[in-house]
Amino acid sequence: MKLIYVFHSGFVIEAADFAILIDYYKDTGFHPHHGYVHDELLKRESPLYILSSHAHPDHFNKEILAWKKKKENITYIFSRDILHHRKAGEEEAVYLLKGESYEDEKLSIKAFGSTDAGISFLIRAEGKEIFHAGDLNNWHWKAESTPEEIAVMERDYLNEVALLQQTTTHLDLAMFPVDPRLGDDYALGAEQFIDRIHVDLFAPMHFAESYQALPSFCHYAREKETPCVCWKEKGQFVEF
Repeated sequence: MKLIYVFHSGFVIEAADFAILIDYYKDTGFHPHHGYVHDELLKRESPLYILSSHAHPDHFNKEILAWKKKKENITYIFSRDILHHRKAGEEEAVYLLKGESYEDEKLSIKAFGSTDAGISFLIRAEGKEIFHAGDLNNWHWKAESTPEEIAVMERDYLNEVALLQQTTTHLDLAMFPVDPRLGDDYALGAEQFIDRIHVDLFAPMHFAESYQALPSFCHYAREKETPCVCWKEKGQFVEF
């Protein structure tokens, strides 16, 4: 399988006879309607699954709903908060809450929780287990939060990771936030994640244009014997 970095938390996973687009926000090109997704992915005949973990505008772009006019074999699988926020209609997607699942002949998807909005995704396809965290992370802001608030956030985050551990302790691929806006603890949640779940390939996300934040975490991951993709540009890809 191939993983293509689109932007921010957006990725494409290419399998033998289908593809998955997760948390599309912006394409890889300078023009909003050009790049890998518009110029290549949407022009293919094979089925496309489009997943959105929640309604935040850096994870969900309503443009994706218009693509079904150009490409018939799209299956939309969204967090239910997207429906609650009226970003899409009842008939436009399969909607999942934490604990719910989708399955067909090509893949299965189970929704796990988030410490912000919406859900995270555990995807099983072609014998691989793939996790996209959405906005699941150990989010805390030392300059703005009390020690008590930080402790609650960490507890809630580790509880969500523990639920995932009950289902799997090994992932072929994990896409997970490494967000420099958090300051010194920008990679804390990612570090705690790979300390608890064995990951064959870790793909940082949610860093926007801050590529300079990645090498330090990737060094930590490799010290923990976790291969990490140190993204350098949109459209970069890796086989896994």
